[in-house]
Amino acid sequence: MIRKNPRGDLPHIHESAYVDQTAIICGKVIIEENVFVGPYAVIRADEVNAAGNLEPIRIRAHSNIQDGVVIHSKSGALVDIGEHTSIAHRSIVHGPCVVGNNVFIGFNSVLFNCTVGEGSVVRHNAVVDGAHLPAGFHVPSTERIGPRTDLAAMPRVTAQATEFSEDVVRTNHELVQGYKRLQNEF
Repeated sequence: MIRKNPRGDLPHIHESAYVDQTAIICGKVIIEENVFVGPYAVIRADEVNAAGNLEPIRIRAHSNIQDGVVIHSKSGALVDIGEHTSIAHRSIVHGPCVVGNNVFIGFNSVLFNCTVGEGSVVRHNAVVDGAHLPAGFHVPSTERIGPRTDLAAMPRVTAQATEFSEDVVRTNHELVQGYKRLQNEF
């Protein structure tokens, strides 16, 4: 469902993107080319700051927002998801939040008030809250990263993890093409 927010902002969705009919896209959302938005995802840009302003939620080209993902923002803060990035099933991304290019966010993970640098991998059921991860970080499953976490002790992304991330993006790009063809059958 594509709908306006109370302020009247309507999403902008590139014609090459695929948004499942069960997803909810609301307000000042920008979805770029070849993005996949899966079933029951919610991307909602509707909260404003004290001055009545809000930044967009932007999903950049060739990224995928999988089943049941929720993306929202506190007080109109920016949420920016980079190119070729995967946000896996049932994750929550709550702004302010910037996720770089070529990032993988695993199942059920939570991001809030953070930056995740380019090429990073946040594995399943992890939390990144109030931290700013530089490029190439690997957050193990179930790990909690906060402002006091010693980032120097965190592992770097392995070649195997990067290959996995690239394969997920490639698979979801193929889904965009397949589902766009199917839309013409109904």
